[in-house]
Amino acid sequence: MKISSEAIQALRAQTGAGMMDAKRALEEASGDIQKAIEHLRKAGKKVALTKADRTTHEGRVGEYTHINGKVAGLVAIACETDFVARTDEFIELAHNVAMHVVAMNPSYLDSSLVPQDIIDAEKVVYREQLEREGKPEAIREKIIDGKLRAYYREHCLVSQPFVKDDKKSVDDIVKEHIAKLGENIRIIGFSRLSL
Repeated sequence: MKISSEAIQALRAQTGAGMMDAKRALEEASGDIQKAIEHLRKAGKKVALTKADRTTHEGRVGEYTHINGKVAGLVAIACETDFVARTDEFIELAHNVAMHVVAMNPSYLDSSLVPQDIIDAEKVVYREQLEREGKPEAIREKIIDGKLRAYYREHCLVSQPFVKDDKKSVDDIVKEHIAKLGENIRIIGFSRLSL
């Protein structure tokens, strides 16, 4: 199937993918832009995994102050080189994640930072709830695991649905930028201030 240059440009405009990557994705998707976007998203996650072990010693702090001036968010995002840290895409990522912090007010960076006593307390509540509901013992642990994942999605920054596109998590957005910019990127801290 011949892919038009207009279709390639449209896909590149939507995803930021390189020309050959966009062309290959469209060819594999038989010209369907939505399928090509999904293909690029999956490919981006693979790229992110290959870069995950690389050190990140550069980066920047992104900030967002809400229009009322009473709430602000700061986020520290690390990358491998100062070249990437100065790009518009990286600066926008830092700003958008800071905006997300203001809007969603996460409690923890990721699930590994949730204190064990909080996890244990949540499990006790879930177990009591499931006992009252009469759920079979055999499936309770699976249900509890699912409820904990939901807890992490609500309280952990990287697991939360991204405020500007709730079909993706903050982690998904970071991985897309890893694929687009070609470097490992990590959120290393955040803070939310309010009056």
